[in-house]
Amino acid sequence: MRLLFSTENIPINTRFKRWLETLEEQRLPLEQERLGSGPFEAKLESATLGPLTMTRVSEGPLRSEATPRAIRRLGDEGGISVAFILAGSTTVGQRDRTSLQRQGDLVVIEHQPTVITTSPGNQSLYLKMPRERLERVLGPARRYAALTVGAELATAILAMSFFEELSRMHHRLDPVTGARMGSIGVDLIVASIAERIALDAPLPASGDVLVQRAKAHVEAHLGDPTLDPPRLAAAVGVSLRRLQALFDERGQHVSDWIWQRRLEVAADRLADPTCTHLTIDTLAGGCGFASRAHFSRRFKSRFGLAPSDFRRAIGLGLQ
Repeated sequence: MRLLFSTENIPINTRFKRWLETLEEQRLPLEQERLGSGPFEAKLESATLGPLTMTRVSEGPLRSEATPRAIRRLGDEGGISVAFILAGSTTVGQRDRTSLQRQGDLVVIEHQPTVITTSPGNQSLYLKMPRERLERVLGPARRYAALTVGAELATAILAMSFFEELSRMHHRLDPVTGARMGSIGVDLIVASIAERIALDAPLPASGDVLVQRAKAHVEAHLGDPTLDPPRLAAAVGVSLRRLQALFDERGQHVSDWIWQRRLEVAADRLADPTCTHLTIDTLAGGCGFASRAHFSRRFKSRFGLAPSDFRRAIGLGLQ
């Protein structure tokens, strides 16, 4: 990752001032105050992976506040970040929720008025990402912002390990592959948050949570050709009639949603230079289509081109 700031070799009495100046230069809308009396130490590193910005922050005990004025000034009201706690602990207060994160946990932070308190020796990895990537599957971020996704969840462990390794290896990846790896990592984050939401929603769950859970299950099992509305209803623990009624309330149909996501993911992979080694048959199977003919028929109906023509039209050749 690219080093943006380090207190190493900076005189002790000017370190915190220089740190605040760096935050301003990097357009981080934080007002900070120190909580400890010892020498201030901090480091800031950053990398870009397609639409994701990855920032590793090492700092001493601080109280950081993102105020409405600072957020408006930077025009960042619609942003969203996910923080992985690599060392120490963090307390996040946002909207009507305050939560504690320890090493191995992750937390979603909306770019809204927020107070974050860090412990001595804190190190966190922040991922700034498109809000739509989370909300398309999980619903409005306000429902899970500042919710601790604990390290006891297998999906959280996988997401943490993936991004820790990516932060070390990203410089060896070309831009296209780096962006693709970042996208895969976001899918792991979505799965982690979906699993955490499910823990707070014992049956009977609210309609919104059930739909979010169903969509998260679809994302995780797109490659299963047996996934259909009855199996999806069983997976989330409700009747098919109940699940369909919930989707109807949102102007959707369960079956249409499953096929929509399969086709969208297939189109993304056809347009991805890192997937050119995949034949159309392999790609179709990986998105849950039982045959190439079925895939081609549905794909052409949706996008107006056969899969091979679609791939050729964007300059990636025929398979």
